[in-house]
Amino acid sequence: MKKIISFILCAVLACSATVVFAGCGSSAESKGEVNVYSWGDYFAPGEDGLMDVIAEFKDKTGITVNLTTYDTNEELYNMLKSSNVSYDVIIPSEYMITKLIKEDMLLELDYNNIPNYSEISERFKKLPCDPDGKYTVCYSWGVTAMVYDKTKVDKKPTSWDTLWDESLKGDILMINNSRDAMAIAMQLCGINPEECTKADVDKATAKLAEQKPLLKKYVMDQVFTEMESGQAAVAPYYAGDIAKMMENNEDLDYAFPEDGSNLFYDAFCIPKSCKNKENAEAFINFMQKPEIAAENCKYLLYGTPNKGALEFLDEDIKDNELTFPNEEYLDKCYTFSDVDDEVYAYMQEQFVKVQAE
Repeated sequence: MKKIISFILCAVLACSATVVFAGCGSSAESKGEVNVYSWGDYFAPGEDGLMDVIAEFKDKTGITVNLTTYDTNEELYNMLKSSNVSYDVIIPSEYMITKLIKEDMLLELDYNNIPNYSEISERFKKLPCDPDGKYTVCYSWGVTAMVYDKTKVDKKPTSWDTLWDESLKGDILMINNSRDAMAIAMQLCGINPEECTKADVDKATAKLAEQKPLLKKYVMDQVFTEMESGQAAVAPYYAGDIAKMMENNEDLDYAFPEDGSNLFYDAFCIPKSCKNKENAEAFINFMQKPEIAAENCKYLLYGTPNKGALEFLDEDIKDNELTFPNEEYLDKCYTFSDVDDEVYAYMQEQFVKVQAE
C-alpha cells in the first residue's frame, strides 16, 4: 500500500530488452511467463549497486515477468473485479486481502512450491487477514510515522497532535489517503481504527475538518519534494519512505506517535484469474530467497519478514527503527481490517467532502 507510487499504469517487461530478445544470453531455457500486478517501484531495479531482482529471476528460471503497476488497493480490486486481464501474482495490503478472501477471489497457495516460506518470521505468518495461512506470503511491512523539519519544529513530536498545531499553520502536510488520514484522526478521538462504524467516521471527519485550515496541502508522492526541499514542516507518511527522505535532507528527522500507529503489510497472493500458477509460485518463492529479500529491503527500506535476509543486510539498516521498529512499539500498533462496504464508501465520501471545503 504504501510505497513510492507509480502514476503510470502500463504493462512492461521487467527485464531489459536485451534479455527479452533471442540471443540475449539468458542462462535458463524459456519456461513461459508470469504476469505480476504490483505497486510501482516495488522491486530492486539494479541501481546503486543493488541487484535487478526481476532480471535475476528471468535469468535463473527462464520465466519472463510481465510487470504491471497500480496506484492503490482499490485500483487493484477494481481491475480484478471488472477486467478480463489475467494476473498471476498480486501484492495487496492487509485490509484488501481480507476483502479478496471474503469474496472468494484468491487461490490457495501450494506451499510445497514455496519452500522459502520457512524463512518468514512467525509474526508475519497466518496474518490476521489470512488466519489459516492459505493465501498469503508476506512481502514487506512497516508503520506510519511523522517526518519533520528540525529547523521548523522546535521539539520532537510525540503525538499526531502535532499535525493540528496552530503554530505550524500553512506548513503542515496531510496524507491524501482516506484510510490513513481517518485512522490518524480516529486515534486522536480515542477510537480504535482497526474497525469502525459510520459514527466513528463522523467523529474523524470532524477532527479532519478542524485540521483543514492549518494545512498546506494533502499529499502522497509530493511529500518527497515538499519535505526534502524544506518547503513544509511536518507530514505523516510511511516509515520506510521517511528513511529515504532523510537521506536527502539532513534537517529531517522522524517521530513515532507514542501510543502506536498503523502496522501495515503487503503480501504475495495469487488471484483466481491466474493462468500460470506454477510460475507464480516460483516467482513468490524466488522473492523469498534470503539474498533476494535482502536486496528488496535495501531498496525499499521497508521491513522484510524474511529472517534469513537479515544476514545480508548492513547494520545501519538492521538498526534503523524506521525500517525495523522494535517489538515493543509494534505491540502498540493496530492493523487495518476490511470494513463493511457501506462504511468504507461513506469514509471515502466524507474524506472527499473535507478536502473540498
